[in-house]
Amino acid sequence: MLSATVLWLASGLLSPAPEVVRHVAAVLCALLCVLRDTGAVRLPLPQNARQIPQEVLQRHLLRGTLQFGFELGTGVRTYVTASAPYALAAGLLLWGGLGTALLAGAGFAAGRALTPVLRLLSGDVTDWDVRLEDRRRALKVTTSVTVLLAVLALTVVTWP
Repeated sequence: MLSATVLWLASGLLSPAPEVVRHVAAVLCALLCVLRDTGAVRLPLPQNARQIPQEVLQRHLLRGTLQFGFELGTGVRTYVTASAPYALAAGLLLWGGLGTALLAGAGFAAGRALTPVLRLLSGDVTDWDVRLEDRRRALKVTTSVTVLLAVLALTVVTWP
């Protein structure tokens, strides 16, 4: 939610740009993310490609979980393999809206929190990891296409 709030604050800098330009830029960014995730274009993602060490979670479970979530959610230390978070960030930056930013932050946090819970509940984390790896590309493409469709829908609904 911190990242979403910062994007909302920064969106004020882009507010003088015409709304049409911001809509087109958001759609193009989301489309570029789909093209990247399908492999149609090669584009490195800006990221701090350092893994969060296991010691963060092992020292103190609650504090470690909060630190892990903060570092992951803000991009302080993490690998980013999918483009969808960037399309979402661009949309928040180009459209603003504090409510939307907070909702996006909460949704991202819930999704990130649900993953390890589902992994543990699966009963066989090794098998879960194998199944995830088998489906990783499809998940990335599906997620980026979903973000593109959401951006297009918002563009149609809010078109000036």
